[in-house]
Amino acid sequence: MKFTALLLLPFALLGTDKTDLFTAGEEGYHHFRIPGIVVTAKGTLLAYVEARRQQGDWADIDVLMRRSTDGGRTWGRSLLLADFGEEAANNPVAIASRNGVVHFLYCRHYAQCFDRRSSDDGLTFSEPVDITATFERFRADYDWNVIAIGPGHGIELRGGRLLAPVWLSTGGRRHRPSVVSVIYSDDRGKTWERGEILGRDLVNPSETLAAELEDGRVMLNIRNESPEKRRAVSFSRDGATGWTKPRFVSELVEPVCMASLIKLPGKAGYVFANPDNLESSTGRAVGADRKNVTVQWSADGLKWTHKRVLEPGASGYSDLAAGSDGTVYCLYERGAGVAAVTLARFPVNWIREGK
Repeated sequence: MKFTALLLLPFALLGTDKTDLFTAGEEGYHHFRIPGIVVTAKGTLLAYVEARRQQGDWADIDVLMRRSTDGGRTWGRSLLLADFGEEAANNPVAIASRNGVVHFLYCRHYAQCFDRRSSDDGLTFSEPVDITATFERFRADYDWNVIAIGPGHGIELRGGRLLAPVWLSTGGRRHRPSVVSVIYSDDRGKTWERGEILGRDLVNPSETLAAELEDGRVMLNIRNESPEKRRAVSFSRDGATGWTKPRFVSELVEPVCMASLIKLPGKAGYVFANPDNLESSTGRAVGADRKNVTVQWSADGLKWTHKRVLEPGASGYSDLAAGSDGTVYCLYERGAGVAAVTLARFPVNWIREGK
């Protein structure tokens, strides 16, 4: 990336605009995948990706981040946050806490997990702290050989608990079979604990999203390969224990792909995004199924009543964030072979104008 400001191009659908933040072939990388985005307490946007030198989840992968202090209109140069040589730095997850500290979690080759923190809105980050011991505590219930966070973003609950969904597998590079859970911190990230495992009733649950509902419950929205081809949800009173048996959400199709979920400020509702497409689906990860990224709106996070297509062409993984002014930010993979990771900006009313 040879410039610090990007022209915002009008998007094909009225009410949105887009910026290609990471473009395949730039900076010596084959392509960029696994997007994440958060808005800090001061309103700064932090957008981050896996920067892959070759194709594949287990390739030579770094993690890059870019910042915007003007609502996504202009962007700074990319910051290298993780580089393990020929090993993968994978599944980056940021948690933007209300006190201004940003925690940045990521894994090393699906075997270790680290936490870096920023107190200056993502300008600089601390040295990484190894928090793999938190995952070792899962072994009594599930003797994993693969661990991963998120991806996407984590959340801070009203009571101050920091929470990030995780998934674990005993299948090595196949990433299946698998289960899901969370890690959490009640001391502002000084220490991390494990939650209860869930998802054993689902077929290969993995990349999971979290949101706090108005009644205080925490909802996990779970990728899975079950024959129902629908997203699954589970609920907990504290975000760590007592998870309900997962149930399927009829409005949210599952093309076996990462999705994204955000609670909007105040009581403005919730937004969900994923490839809303089941053509040629076989119940497993099929790259050709990843198109038609669609954003949906719900008043309560439970019933999804409005939706609009954001990207009708090839499109896959995404993450969502929201500004205090009601602007929704969707960072998503776009184009055949993930030609770019693109940021779309739009008001929430743009979704509600859909059907």
